[in-house]
Amino acid sequence: MPQPTAIGPGDAPLTAPFPHPLSAPAGTGSTLNPPHNLDAEVVVLGSCLFVGDTVDRVRLVLEPGDFYRPAHTTIWHALLELRRLEAPTDPIAVCHQLRRTGDLARVGGSPYVHSLASHAAAGSGAEYYADIVRKDADLRAMQAMAVRLLQGASAEGADPDEVRALMNHSVQEVSDRSRRSSGGRLERYAVDGWSFVTDTATDATPIWGEPGKAAWASGESLMLVGPPGVGKSTIAQQIVLSRLGLLSMVLDMPVQPGEKVLYIAADRPSQLARAFSRIVRPADEAILRRKLVFWSGPLPASLNAEPQLLAELAAQHGADTVVIDSLKDVVGKLTDDEAGLAYNNARQQLLRDGVELLELHHQRKQGQDAPRNQRPVLDQVYGSAWFTAGAGSVLFLSGAAGDPIVQLHHLKTVNGEIGPFPIVHDHPRGTSRVDTSLDPLTLLRQAATGGLTARQLAEQVTGDRNPRPADVAKARRRLEALAKSGHATQESGTGGGAGGGQATRWRATVRHISVVS
Repeated sequence: MPQPTAIGPGDAPLTAPFPHPLSAPAGTGSTLNPPHNLDAEVVVLGSCLFVGDTVDRVRLVLEPGDFYRPAHTTIWHALLELRRLEAPTDPIAVCHQLRRTGDLARVGGSPYVHSLASHAAAGSGAEYYADIVRKDADLRAMQAMAVRLLQGASAEGADPDEVRALMNHSVQEVSDRSRRSSGGRLERYAVDGWSFVTDTATDATPIWGEPGKAAWASGESLMLVGPPGVGKSTIAQQIVLSRLGLLSMVLDMPVQPGEKVLYIAADRPSQLARAFSRIVRPADEAILRRKLVFWSGPLPASLNAEPQLLAELAAQHGADTVVIDSLKDVVGKLTDDEAGLAYNNARQQLLRDGVELLELHHQRKQGQDAPRNQRPVLDQVYGSAWFTAGAGSVLFLSGAAGDPIVQLHHLKTVNGEIGPFPIVHDHPRGTSRVDTSLDPLTLLRQAATGGLTARQLAEQVTGDRNPRPADVAKARRRLEALAKSGHATQESGTGGGAGGGQATRWRATVRHISVVS
């Protein structure tokens, strides 16, 4: 085999008996000169012919269609097939493979294939030249997109909406290429099994809440759901101010501070501004100017049409937290599963970039006969099931518009469940607090020496004389936690048949007050 020789800027590229691709689609009148570098293509293929392992490295950078010369694409396919078969990739093997597929004469015959090997790049230079080929292919893709848009917009009777849809689709294709581009597109998120199991954080780090009981965990979105007027934005604004370091607790749960918040105020921005003015002080001006950005009004495109837009917005404004208020204003058709899947793609791209996400959303309309105190379920969240399926945590606020007291339910948990508990909104001040009158420890202390069973606690918390088994089990876990922390004592019950036996009972521990003289 001949020794490789480097190709310099002034060297003439190898030639073969076939034409170059058209510069632009016929009929456009365009004289675009598609970007390409045949010298770089020759070096890439020559390196792969000279050392077979080079194929494995180059295929992380290039796709088959990235070669400008069609013969080079054909030869690249032959190289990939030989690597799949664990066969040699030298010129003899490649010529044999091309002969089997009937492509040898079309690429210039054996002399052309053999001559490629003499233009290999020494060492790891093949990836450098592959990146040149890739970037030229990206530019050609953008030129082709521009030509398609020009044709669409110039056609007789062109519909602006159709051209706009074509533009969004084309931009999505180009963005997808960018995510698949150099830097190891097939290894970007790949780790070995041991590292995944041992290095990936299995304990949810709470953004809002405590370890083992997180309302919102890092790396997972929080969806705050409820009908209009129950205070979703009120709670969201308190969380935002906590992320800015202006508050520390929301609903008696700590919030970890962040760096910068992007608040997408797509729904009623004027009303949201008035709501924020209730709680913001003049002393907060410097922090709000530096660490809080509002996007006021509709996005440039719906997130189901351009899933990459959400991550791009966060990167543009340097935000580590994004709030969407609300989903109905950023997704084209909430009931469409394809839109739900596309939005979840946008969500996961953002989270993968290390940006936290809080989403405000609405519930399905309830029928007139629906019980007012009925416990909400995930099916009551409006739209495709993919919205809740991709969320890390779902909190549901139930009540009527303007109610000073609403109920909070944790429909999808990260680890431990939050609530349910009543929330009291102080609308003039823009603050919220938990109504502790239904706190398990408070109820246990009110029961005095008689104590409570798990069923009795569930009856008081839910207001239902016949609580569900799940509510009783939840009440039991809370009482057991109080006993474990020393706030209660447990008196185990006795078994028995129907009407017999005694239920396990918990009593609040006696609080002693020491007098220091």
